[in-house]
Amino acid sequence: MAPRHLMIGMDVGSTTVKACVVDPQSLEILWSDYQRHETRQGEKVMEFLVRIGHEFQDVPKENIRLFVTGSGAGPLAEPLGAKFVQEVNAVTLAVEKLHPDVGSVVELGGQDAKIIIYKENEETGQKQAITSMNDKCASGTGATIDKCMIKVGAEPKLVGQLHFDGSKLHHVAAKCGVFAETDIVNLVKSGIPSNEILCSLADAIVMQNLSVLTRGNTLRHRVLLLGGPNTYLPFLQECWRKRIPETWNERNYPYPKDVPIEELIYVPENSQYYAAYGAVIYGTYEEAGVGIYKGLDDLKHFLTFGRKAMLGEKAGKPLVKSVEELEAFRKEYSIPKFEPKAVEAGETVRGFIGLDGGSTSSKAVLVDEDGEILLKAYQLSKGNPIADTKEILQQMRDYYAQRGATLEVLGFGATGYAADVLQETVKADVNIVETVAHMMSAVHFFGDVDVICDIGGQDIKVLFMQHGDVKNFRLSNSCSAGNGMLLQAMADQFGLEVSDYAAHAFRAELAPRFSYGCAVFLDSDRVNFQKEGYSREELLAGLALVLPKNVWQYVVQIPRMSE
Repeated sequence: MAPRHLMIGMDVGSTTVKACVVDPQSLEILWSDYQRHETRQGEKVMEFLVRIGHEFQDVPKENIRLFVTGSGAGPLAEPLGAKFVQEVNAVTLAVEKLHPDVGSVVELGGQDAKIIIYKENEETGQKQAITSMNDKCASGTGATIDKCMIKVGAEPKLVGQLHFDGSKLHHVAAKCGVFAETDIVNLVKSGIPSNEILCSLADAIVMQNLSVLTRGNTLRHRVLLLGGPNTYLPFLQECWRKRIPETWNERNYPYPKDVPIEELIYVPENSQYYAAYGAVIYGTYEEAGVGIYKGLDDLKHFLTFGRKAMLGEKAGKPLVKSVEELEAFRKEYSIPKFEPKAVEAGETVRGFIGLDGGSTSSKAVLVDEDGEILLKAYQLSKGNPIADTKEILQQMRDYYAQRGATLEVLGFGATGYAADVLQETVKADVNIVETVAHMMSAVHFFGDVDVICDIGGQDIKVLFMQHGDVKNFRLSNSCSAGNGMLLQAMADQFGLEVSDYAAHAFRAELAPRFSYGCAVFLDSDRVNFQKEGYSREELLAGLALVLPKNVWQYVVQIPRMSE
């Protein structure tokens, strides 16, 4: 019996790793998987290869050929003995092999979007592919959808069951991912239901790609929808099926109207694996000695030693040089733990509640008639400011009820993104602009303050004070460069709670040098550094180092703080 041979295709993307094991004779997929790598691309690739080795123990590594594609595959190819394949070529080959009758392809990835349109060459009559790819900005990609889902507070399971409804759409600017996120936050804080917001986002993404990424060309039927977002989000698929025929009708494109739209625009089986499978197809045209799998030893060495040696020459310094320096920093800047004022059973606690309905979280304090803080509450937003407010107020009421005490609210003040909604629904006594609220609080607790810097979920506010009054201020609310939402989204991509960010960043032994400025460019840097092999901790440290520059140089734009 002839020894068994296998071919592996692996797509190492900006947010996920996709792999398939293929029989080189029949080209049948024997094994496949799709997982988020949480910025640990090399480690996830190694995990996949270990599992494949266990699944196909009868096949020696000399009989395995490995072909890799995707934004993160480049540095991993050499240690594995793999052949790198450009991802647009990989997707094109997979489509031509599996669907020779397809006219167009739309693939949404984590950090890029691709459109392929097949046309006949007028001179030769042969089919040729017109390709277009957006890999410079995350607008209209899975990364934007992920961040907006966090803002909306949508559960992934519910999102996977949502259907597109075009009857109640709201404006979302999808040309830039940052502007899309800003619009989403404003819709959330206006009390717009999450299903309407997500449908509006889908519509904006679809229209953005149809108007810009097609480069003036018209999609031809039949249209394949590929990539994770198109595979797992039914409402996005349905939006494509609504908007593409509208474009065809506007441009008088002749498509078979008697064919169900689900057959003209559809998600094929294994749609998330097309780049990985296409890499294998590419490999079938290569000589037999190309892409011979070397095993995991060199990859392990690269991840443990080689990566750091390679990066060390161009990387920046870590956040701290030693454990002693870290302990000294924590000792000097640690925030004292707050302890609520003790109450006795039967006591009536009288006080005023101030609530900050922010873009990503709600914060509330209860103060007595002398201004002393009695109780604090904080929770991340779940996408509905009214529901968030009810929950946080219930927390405060329950705190006293559990101790046999009663809470009597003497007054209620609101600020933040949701203040206008709360003023109408909760009948707040006062609705104070955030900058004024910050100023009054800072002066109350610290007296003569020079500068107040507030890093919010969706904006950054810097107040310059003089003699207890605001002398000047800077506000950034149209770009998320350096704000809390950027940190939360990054932590989520790394598989961390945002509260664990600092602990992981301090572990880094080096840090990449991010460019300060727009969040889109920061995220682009993150993808590139991730591709170069920086670890999760190193990326977090690099971001932590650049964010203060973003605040003072990009938002404040004052070169000398002494002025």
